[in-house]
Amino acid sequence: MDQPAFQVIVLGPTGGPREDAVTGLLVRSTSTEWSKSSVVAVDAGTLLAGIIRTLSEHISVDNDRKAVVKDGPFAGMNLPHVTAQANAAYIFREVVASVLITHPHLDHLSGLAINTPLVEASNGPKTVAALPSAISAMKNHMFNDVIWPNLSDEDGGAGLITYQRLVEGGNPRFGRGESRGYVRACEGLVTKCLSVSHGRCKQQFHAETGRHHRVGSAVFAADSVVMPARTLSLDHGDGSFYSPALSPHLGASVATSPAKDSTWAVVESSAFFIRDDATGNEIIIFGDIEPDSVSLEPRNKRVWEIAGPKIASGSLRAMFIECSYNDSIDDETLYGHLCPRHLIAELKVLAVKVVEAQNPHTRGRSSKRKRKDSAPSHDQLSPRSVRPLAHLAKSNEVSSSQGAPRSRVNSGDANISDSSDQIADGYTANNNEPGDIDALPVTDTKSNSSNNSNHTDAIMSDSEQPPLAGLTVYIIHIKDTLADGPHPSERILQELRQQSEEAQLGCEFFVPKQGEGIWV
Repeated sequence: MDQPAFQVIVLGPTGGPREDAVTGLLVRSTSTEWSKSSVVAVDAGTLLAGIIRTLSEHISVDNDRKAVVKDGPFAGMNLPHVTAQANAAYIFREVVASVLITHPHLDHLSGLAINTPLVEASNGPKTVAALPSAISAMKNHMFNDVIWPNLSDEDGGAGLITYQRLVEGGNPRFGRGESRGYVRACEGLVTKCLSVSHGRCKQQFHAETGRHHRVGSAVFAADSVVMPARTLSLDHGDGSFYSPALSPHLGASVATSPAKDSTWAVVESSAFFIRDDATGNEIIIFGDIEPDSVSLEPRNKRVWEIAGPKIASGSLRAMFIECSYNDSIDDETLYGHLCPRHLIAELKVLAVKVVEAQNPHTRGRSSKRKRKDSAPSHDQLSPRSVRPLAHLAKSNEVSSSQGAPRSRVNSGDANISDSSDQIADGYTANNNEPGDIDALPVTDTKSNSSNNSNHTDAIMSDSEQPPLAGLTVYIIHIKDTLADGPHPSERILQELRQQSEEAQLGCEFFVPKQGEGIWV
C-alpha cells in the first residue's frame, strides 16, 4: 500500500447537541512532519478543546521534564511545553496556519470565536478562509463588537484574524494543470471551495453590500421569478417551517409555497477539495449538505462531476461527509441534511461520473438509450409517492443531452427555470399536491429493486469493478439523541452499508471517533 499523503485528526465528529464534540477537523500533509504552519483546520465548532482532550490522552513527561507523545494522532510531534494545555496553545498558534469555514452556523464556528484571543501578535493574524457569504456572516453577526469583539483586521478590529474570501469554484489565476484554481491552505496543502446547498431560510446574501438581508426587504425586489443564490442563516421567527416537497415546475416547497411569495432563499454551505502538493492526492471535506433531490438550488452534481475523474484516476480516495440522521426521518424534517437513502442516492450520481471518466463512450450510449426508452413511467408510481432518487442511468442520460449544470460563481440571483433544469438533471420530482410527500424508508428500496438493478447493471457493464472501489467515506455530523441504547451511528452505518452493497457501489463507510487520527 502507498504511503499516506494526509493525516486527518477528528476533533469534533458530531452535529450536536453536545457542544464539546461538534464539527472540527485538522488536516496536514504527511510530507511536512509537523513543521510550522503545516496544519489547516476545517471548521471550528470544536478546536482548542479538542486538541487539549486528544493530547491529554496520549501525552507523558520524560525524566528531563519534556512532553512526549508516543502514540495517538500527534505521535512524533516535538512539543515545547510540559502540559497538554500549553502544548495545545502552541499547536493553535504556531502549527495551525489557517481555518477553513464551510458555513457560519455555530456548530462549525463557535470554537474559533472562543479560541481567537489566544492568538499572539508575534505570530501574525490567523487566516480564516471561506466563501464571501460566510465571511459576511462572521464579520457582521459575530466578530462585530456585539456578539463578540471584533478580533479581525477589518473595520478597526484587534487584528487577530484576517479574512480570506474564496472564489467559489476555485481561482483560475492560481495553480497549473490539475492544481489550477487551488489556493494555499497551509504548508504542503492547497484547496478549492465549491458551494453546496444546506436547506432554505429567509436571509439572503447581497454581494454588492456584503451583508445579509431578509428576503422581501427593500434591498430585493419581490420578484416571483427570481430566486436567490447566495444566502444563509436560519430564520423561523414567523412560524414558517422548512419543507422540501418539490413543485414540479418551480423546484420550491409546495407545502409552504416559498416560490409564490419569493420569501425563501438557499442556505449556502461548501465543500473543500484539499490537495497534497507532494503526491497530487486529494480528499473532500463537506460542510452540512442537503440532497439535490429536495433542494431549492441543487449544487451537489457539480461536486460529483469534479470528483468523478479524480476517483477514476485514483487521486481521490476519501471524503468526509455528513449523514445526520437515520432513514426513519422523513424529508420534511431533514432541515438541510442527509440521511442514508439520500447519501446513497448522491453517491450513485458520483458513481456515474466515475464510470463516465473511465469509459468516455458511456455518455454517448446512454443518450441513445434515452431516445430508445423515452416512454414516460409516471403511471408506475402512486400519486402520493416520491419518485426514486438519482436513478443512475437517467442521471447519465440527462447529463449527456443537457451538458454540465450552469455555473453560479458570480450570480446573485438564480432564475427559477435554471433551478428546475438542474432538478431535472439527474433527479425527478413528481406532481405532489400540498403535503403529499412520503419518505423512502430502507424497505422501499426493495420495492424499486428492479429499476435500481437495471440502472446499476448498466453501469457495471462498463466497469471491471464497483465504480467507487477504493473510496472511503467517513461519516461526520451525526446528531446524537443522548438516549439510552445504541449510538445513532450504529444504525446509520448499517443502513449505509446495506444500501451501498445493494447498489454495488464498492465504497467503504466508517464513523470516526473524537480524537481519532485518520491516514489517507
